[in-house]
Amino acid sequence: MGSLSKNTTIGHIARVSTLLLLAACSKDSEIKQSLATEVELARFMGLWYVHGYTPTAIDKDAWNAIEQYELRSDGRIQTTYSFNKGGPQGKRKVFKPIAKVINTETNAEWRMRFFGVITAHYYIVYISPDYQYAVIGHPNRKYAWIMSRDSAISADQYAFLLNELRVRTYETDRIKRVSHTQGEATAL
Repeated sequence: MGSLSKNTTIGHIARVSTLLLLAACSKDSEIKQSLATEVELARFMGLWYVHGYTPTAIDKDAWNAIEQYELRSDGRIQTTYSFNKGGPQGKRKVFKPIAKVINTETNAEWRMRFFGVITAHYYIVYISPDYQYAVIGHPNRKYAWIMSRDSAISADQYAFLLNELRVRTYETDRIKRVSHTQGEATAL
């Protein structure tokens, strides 16, 4: 096996292992943190810029990270997560998990299905009243994403959203800022 093929295989194994770890850490079905009290799915759909996240083997060193949500006719949510790997001109990576809303009273608890076999929890822990800012979490409080509808976010707004994670006892020291350059949102 050549060096490139061996590295590619190791990379795939690392990515799948990370997803399996996220899924394994999600076995407890009881929610032990406060989530958004109500999420209007139609308003949540669309483009979100990721400004802060907990890196995994899949998205380590992400630039221009964005999430796109589209409500399907079957009630599931087609998600597209994309970013440039390693820098603003890095190779564009795209993942397309399918989400299912678990708590239909609040719409704040989802499950993301990756590659058709791996399921991970997805909690909407905060959504601003105008649906311009959101904070996504995970049951183990080690993984989180800070998002907005705009490619820029003020330091004060970012600090406010980071605090939404702190009050829920997330490990915020692991969250990395994501840099954005203009024009990358069309790369879905």
